[in-house]
Amino acid sequence: MILNESENKMWKKSKRLLLLFLLSVVLFGCSNNESSNNDQGSETDSESNGESEVLDIAVFEGAYGSDYWTAVADKFMEDNPEIQINIESNPKIGDLIRPKIVAGNPPDLIYLNAADPSGVTQGLIDEKGIEEITDLFDREVPGEDVTIKEKLIDGALKSKFMAPYGDGKVYLAPYNYNLMGLWYNKKLFENEGLSIPETWDEFFSYTDVGEENDRALFTYQGIHPGYLEEIIVPAIYDRGGQKSLDQFLNYDPEFWKTDVALDVLSIFEQISSTENGLMEGTIALNHTQSQTSFMQGDAMFIPNGNWFETEMEDAPTEDPFEFGFMGVPSFESGNTLTAQTSIEQIYIPKNSDNKELAKDFLAYLYTDESIILNGEKAHGAMAVNGAVELVEDYITTSSYNAYKQAEEGEIYPVSSSFAALPSGSNININDEVYKPAVEVLSGDSTAQEWADKLYEIYLQIQEDMED
Repeated sequence: MILNESENKMWKKSKRLLLLFLLSVVLFGCSNNESSNNDQGSETDSESNGESEVLDIAVFEGAYGSDYWTAVADKFMEDNPEIQINIESNPKIGDLIRPKIVAGNPPDLIYLNAADPSGVTQGLIDEKGIEEITDLFDREVPGEDVTIKEKLIDGALKSKFMAPYGDGKVYLAPYNYNLMGLWYNKKLFENEGLSIPETWDEFFSYTDVGEENDRALFTYQGIHPGYLEEIIVPAIYDRGGQKSLDQFLNYDPEFWKTDVALDVLSIFEQISSTENGLMEGTIALNHTQSQTSFMQGDAMFIPNGNWFETEMEDAPTEDPFEFGFMGVPSFESGNTLTAQTSIEQIYIPKNSDNKELAKDFLAYLYTDESIILNGEKAHGAMAVNGAVELVEDYITTSSYNAYKQAEEGEIYPVSSSFAALPSGSNININDEVYKPAVEVLSGDSTAQEWADKLYEIYLQIQEDMED
């Protein structure tokens, strides 16, 4: 999530706002008993055990919940009885810990993504407020004859999620990872003897299959066009490689003058101009409505992530129906299909009082025991080789199949994260890039006009960076 102007001012002009933030600390302390946060851990706190070394952890309580953190903390304390771990978890943990961070008293370890609406993680990245942990990954996993780096999936530490400054130094540690691509009804494909489309030409040929089965070719999450990122990012990589993707993510205006950019955006123009290409009514639907329509047999394909089956477990489906995951089609025959990946992040604030203990606990998270606990309690797969097999019993069948495609090289995971915008920028880059797709898909604009608009946006960003 890109910080808006007021949040940027909050971080960039902290001296001027310090008194207000200190006041918020007092208010936070007074109202703490009324908040919905959970303070988890042993009943014996540091006051009753003066000899304990205390580790304070802040956890975002989202789709993965917080049960895993309680369980892994208990295991760590069982192995290290001299350690006391306190866990604060909440869906709005960023807002709750912000005053502590500003006051110079942050948690020792934080699980909170850079995209969180609070802007806390992105703000710490911008302010160089996160501890470098490159050396951590050269350690052996506790009790295992392998380094953490060797255990992680390929490319995890090279992505902007973990190395945000592009200097090869790692500041954030990978946690769970997700795969995002296209979904289809696997039962329909099996019954019709269909194979997944490997090129965009094959993809559009499935319009006929859709008509024969009384459904449109494509739908997406309507009023949330940001889901189209799950097509655009892999398609850019497929068409132009890492060089083009870097141009896109780092605001190079000239990217929008390239054939790569126009070819990718033209996918949506072709969907719009193809009879029965876009499911009727898509643009006005929300994500659950469009996803339900897809599951009921109104469209052949929809973009989404590996959380799809869990998110929609109670929604009605056509009969028969089974979630099928595929990578994004290629522009050329014979290429490996691509899929977007994102990795959850954990980090140590630079002002933490207990950095070495925080690193010890981080290393412990990559043990097989911890990975299995994460599957059992959070129903997630950590960004670790072999994690999918360890957690197979705890994740959905469709998630397992998606991860296996990546592990076995059937799809190539592509990570992406926009570079930080300059201080004070009021541009919401996700809105600027993806919202114009609605006009193209509705036939009110063209791919060329979309590219021209983004060229001007990127020019403005470059000018702001030079100021």
